[in-house]
Amino acid sequence: MTKPLAPKRHLPTSPFKAPVAPPLKHFAVGDQVTHDMYGLGSVISIEEGVAALVDFGSTQERILSPYAKMSKL
Repeated sequence: MTKPLAPKRHLPTSPFKAPVAPPLKHFAVGDQVTHDMYGLGSVISIEEGVAALVDFGSTQERILSPYAKMSKL
């Protein structure tokens, strides 16, 4: 077994810029969203910084943060 790769740290003396972290996505109850796997849905509850419960019509799914496959419409 191999270990997962650790993120590379930025040295202060490096001539290259430090990598910029992508901004966190924030959702609110009632937001219309789209998900790569489940399609169109509506946010019905939020666990701040942890997950969002989304109603996709035929199913309700708990989508974990950082919501990589979900975006606000």
